[in-house]
Amino acid sequence: MVSLPVFDRAGKEVGKYEIDPAQIAPSINKQLLHDVVVMYQASRRMGTHKTKTRSEVRGTTKKMYRQKGTGNARAGSKQAAQRRGGGHVFALRNRDYSYRLPKKAIQSATRMAIASKLQSQDVVVLDELSLSAPKTQEVAAILRALQLQGVSLMLATAALDPMVYKSARNIDKVSVAPVSDLNALSVLVPKKLVLTRAALDVIRDRAKKPE
Repeated sequence: MVSLPVFDRAGKEVGKYEIDPAQIAPSINKQLLHDVVVMYQASRRMGTHKTKTRSEVRGTTKKMYRQKGTGNARAGSKQAAQRRGGGHVFALRNRDYSYRLPKKAIQSATRMAIASKLQSQDVVVLDELSLSAPKTQEVAAILRALQLQGVSLMLATAALDPMVYKSARNIDKVSVAPVSDLNALSVLVPKKLVLTRAALDVIRDRAKKPE
């Protein structure tokens, strides 16, 4: 069981949140976490690399010199790979690097990532976070009060909150998303996971539901 302090907007502790990481994920499979993170990283690759083959290199197709009598090795094209400016033998082509693991494996990895953050005490719980209008300075002030200024973090809310999203998206090293959009990569990469009390309730309730 982990006891997490709950903070208000001023950074003052106003309570405790008791949660068992085993409720979120009974065990943590590092190999599965690695596989899912690599899957997300592969999906981010643009795959727009390309080099030319000898048939695509611009230049004359005339034979460089006669076949016999010059003392040189036989050569037919300036576009050959061994010559400067020639084409590549195994030329790169545009490709899609993305692939998908089974849905249940991805869901399990997300829960394992959250459980690992809980175990390492890298989760910060906010009592509530609601804004009447987009105010980046207000969110920045909350992070300063929590001593999280300049720290890479994921700020997760119980549901999509446009005001919170618009207020936090421009802050350096801060990502913001609802709980439903969290994945293993977005949870593991930042140093801290900042959750509202309601968001943590959603995570706990979802973990109780059978797959």
